[in-house]
Amino acid sequence: MSRTDGPSATVSVRVVPRSSREGVAGFEGGVVRIRLHAPPVEGKANEALVRFLAKAVGVPRNRITLITGERGRSKIVRVAGVTREALLAALGL
Repeated sequence: MSRTDGPSATVSVRVVPRSSREGVAGFEGGVVRIRLHAPPVEGKANEALVRFLAKAVGVPRNRITLITGERGRSKIVRVAGVTREALLAALGL
């Protein structure tokens, strides 16, 4: 685990790749559903997820870490520098 300055938030994400629209698709059972244009090949969906979260939350991409789920649709993501409440609020939840 890397050292971070300040708070960090961890959130469960379910990615919906190859969607016609990008954005948050809902929040159910503690899991955020996020639609992405990118296909789930060669890490493209993971890169798109990091870009999407960085832009939505307003943090640099290097503050976002994929904890688990590199090869699946269900992921756990850590965002350094924000609280969980701030992260969910930035995603409109």
